[in-house]
Amino acid sequence: MRMNESATDRVVRVIVGLVAAVLGIAVGLSTAGGIILGIIAVILLVTGAVGFCPIYALLHFSTRHDSGHHHHATAS
Repeated sequence: MRMNESATDRVVRVIVGLVAAVLGIAVGLSTAGGIILGIIAVILLVTGAVGFCPIYALLHFSTRHDSGHHHHATAS
């Protein structure tokens, strides 16, 4: 698993993940909205922590700049 997120991308994911977690708790984790926010929070926090996004990988996309080249999604 090759990292495909830049440092900025990772920080944004963690911040948004924390906000989603707080909102999910505030809404109530037993509600549909709370569950959705909780799932989003976990996904963002995990991908931000490890630096790998499976969706980016499927799209052959990367925001990581130090890999020597910058991939963008293209139609094949």
